[in-house]
Amino acid sequence: MKTFVTATAVLLGTSFAAFAAPVTFFGENLDPGAMVSGDPVTAREAFLSNLEGGFGTEDFESGGLNLTFPGSSGDIGATLSGGSTGIETGNGSGRFATSGTTFVETGSGGDFNIAFNTSISAFGFFATDIGDFGNSLGLRLTLTGGGTVDLDVPNTVNSPDGSLLFFGFVDTVDTYTNISFFNDPGGDDVFGFDDLIVGDAGQVVVDPGPQPDPVPLPASILLLGTALAGFGAARRRKAA
Repeated sequence: MKTFVTATAVLLGTSFAAFAAPVTFFGENLDPGAMVSGDPVTAREAFLSNLEGGFGTEDFESGGLNLTFPGSSGDIGATLSGGSTGIETGNGSGRFATSGTTFVETGSGGDFNIAFNTSISAFGFFATDIGDFGNSLGLRLTLTGGGTVDLDVPNTVNSPDGSLLFFGFVDTVDTYTNISFFNDPGGDDVFGFDDLIVGDAGQVVVDPGPQPDPVPLPASILLLGTALAGFGAARRRKAA
């Protein structure tokens, strides 16, 4: 089951026109249990405030890894793959669903891939139990025109079991067709992944930047202007 969201953008004072790289959003809670609250929720709300239109959130309740999201001009298809990555139900070993009862559990090492059939400009997700084996999470974004961009997720290394984080990015300049997850140095680490949000360029708000407020003229300036106008009128009458 998918939950679709319609959002009105509130840009939190950020001018994206000044950036030529993804703007990232991050929040972490090291002791949430199965509670989704605190900094990850705040980070998610900030991320969502930069999207508009009927974008989609995938909660994996349907049990599949071939996904469809609504875009601004048509559907966005996404396919998850990698090792023993699959759908899990319930809570266990520190990993849990952040909505509903199901989530994606990565294979050993935590590396997996998401390929899109339409270019995207926004991407966000909840993840659980990252870093308890001493690993750091990174994302490699494949640019639509070729090349890659690497993003580091600043998760706590050697965190306790059951940690929760939100990570997302928006980009008003470049678009992407593939995202790979790298859990460095890998090993036996496994983590949970849920509530994936995807948006295309038409769903990302471009902020024109803060506009200056009109500055009122001091009363003394207004009086001076009135006096000069009167003086000019008197000279015209005298000349006549």
